[in-house]
Amino acid sequence: MKQVHTSFQEAVADIHDGATLMVGGFGLCGIPENLIQALVEKGVKDLTVISNNCGIDDWGLGPLLKNKQIKKMIGSYVGENKEFERQVLAGELEVELTPQGTLAEKIRAGGSGIPAFYTPAGVVTPIAEGKETREFYGKEYLLEEALTADFSLIRAWKGDKMGNLVYNKTARNFNPMIAAAGKVTIAEVEELYETGELDANFIHTPSIYVQRIIQGDQEKRIERRTISK
Repeated sequence: MKQVHTSFQEAVADIHDGATLMVGGFGLCGIPENLIQALVEKGVKDLTVISNNCGIDDWGLGPLLKNKQIKKMIGSYVGENKEFERQVLAGELEVELTPQGTLAEKIRAGGSGIPAFYTPAGVVTPIAEGKETREFYGKEYLLEEALTADFSLIRAWKGDKMGNLVYNKTARNFNPMIAAAGKVTIAEVEELYETGELDANFIHTPSIYVQRIIQGDQEKRIERRTISK
C-alpha cells in the first residue's frame, strides 16, 4: 500500500521553497491540475519547474508563474502564455528551452539512471553552446545531460492503492517518464481502485515509481476551443 491522501494540500505539504519539480502534461492535456492548484495555495516559491510548457495564463502552471512562484522553467514550448513571454523579456524568469524530443529523452534517461546521451538535435545552434560534441559515423552529435527532480507531479486516469497507473489516450504524454524521474512521485488519479482490480497487462506506470496517490475530479479545460459556424 502506498500513501493515499484525501487532501491535495496534504499531498504537497513537504514541497519546499527552491525545490525542483517535474510536472506532467502537454498543453492542458493530462496535467495534475489539483496538485498544481494546491501549490498555488501553499505559496511555495523559487521553484525550478521541468515541464513541456507552462500552461496558459490562468490555468495549469500559469497561476504559479503569475504568482512569481517559479524561478526557472525548463521546457520546450511557451507560445500560449503571455505572462511567460512578459517575464522572460523583463528578465524576471530564467528559461532553458530544449527541443521537445530532447526534453523527453533527458527525462527518460534521468528515470533510467542514465547520466547523459548524445543527440543530433541542436547541433550548430545556440542550444549547443557550452556543450560537448562528438562525431559518430561521420555525423556530429551533442551531449545532453539527464534530468531528475525532487518531486514529480503527474496525472493518470486510473490508479490502484499500490500506485499502479493507467493513462487515458493522449493524456499519457510526458506523464510516464516524469513518474520515473522524480525522487518523490505524487499521482493525481481520476479513478482509484483497490489493489488487484486493475488488469496487470494494461498498467502503464508500475507502482515502484509512485510514492503518493490521491483521487480527485478535474475540470479538463480545453486550451483552445474551435467550433464550426
